[in-house]
Amino acid sequence: MTGTPLRVGLIGYGLAGSVFHAPLIAATEGLALDTVVTSNPERQEQARAEFPDVRVADTPEELFDRADALDLIVIASPNKTHVPLATAALKAGLPVVVDKPVAGTAAEARELAALAEERGLLLSVFQNRRWDNDFLTLRKLVEDGALGDVWRFESRFERWRPQPKGGWRESGDPAEIGGLLYDLGSHVVDQALVLFGPATEVYAEAVVRRAGAETDDDTFIAVTHASGVRSHLYVSSTTAQLGPRFRVLGSLAGYVKHGLDPQEAALREGLRPGPAWGAEPEALWGRIGAGQSPLTDGGDPVPTLHGDYPAYYAAVAAALAGDGPNPVTALEAASALDVLEAARRSAHEKVTVTL
Repeated sequence: MTGTPLRVGLIGYGLAGSVFHAPLIAATEGLALDTVVTSNPERQEQARAEFPDVRVADTPEELFDRADALDLIVIASPNKTHVPLATAALKAGLPVVVDKPVAGTAAEARELAALAEERGLLLSVFQNRRWDNDFLTLRKLVEDGALGDVWRFESRFERWRPQPKGGWRESGDPAEIGGLLYDLGSHVVDQALVLFGPATEVYAEAVVRRAGAETDDDTFIAVTHASGVRSHLYVSSTTAQLGPRFRVLGSLAGYVKHGLDPQEAALREGLRPGPAWGAEPEALWGRIGAGQSPLTDGGDPVPTLHGDYPAYYAAVAAALAGDGPNPVTALEAASALDVLEAARRSAHEKVTVTL
């Protein structure tokens, strides 16, 4: 991509803004991190230290006041701010990237999508785990027919955090849109829908297990897809023994993969995208086979494709230049929110919800 880079304003410099968005924006040809919005003095200094040329603003309004000097707004602030800030940015005439979940409800997501279409502006949702190494590998196996007809998809995003960390992500206030269902659940549901298509039924169990926890920290979602595939999705902070990240069972073979994509850990360590970005050692490759266990060296190792978070912002830059599609639309995110809302109702009412 040639020409003057697009100027990006980033709202929020907590975990999402500082670890994910800022480094990926800065590493993307055609984009330039122009301004970081945070009212926290320590985070302001952190932003200046990591990106010496960046402007720092205290409030989003300072960005919107200079909308003519910007080309894209990225919203990486707490969940409850996503809808009002995205609305304000679109009304200011600016394309928007919003971290997941884009909204608290599917209806709000569709309203944002309608506003973006009305204004002729890009509205994209940062579903970075579509570019996880294991997901890219599994997607290729499915598309190549290596598993045959997929019958069951098991996906786990599990942690061992016996003590709550606090903060808005673990708040029991519904206005905060906290809890694992909307945090990690946004990832596993999105991946299931990308792989196997629309959901028709949802059953869920959401439990608060830890003393002092205010919202769900151990959640299970069962999704029946229109394609016939059944997805069993687990998100938990209370898993003392971690299960496989993926176990996918088909008519010809199964695929089992342990461990998390390495990109988040690399970004947290201050590493930046380069030639070997997203690679993992052979010892962590998943296995494909039938009638065997990978724990006893059964099946054949499957080389894991490199993870590629930088591909998301490269696609955003291309879309803004008119050279490609929006990588993740708000309507896709709304479909995932349909499932999350159904899961919340299912867990509360102890029923299976038909979509």
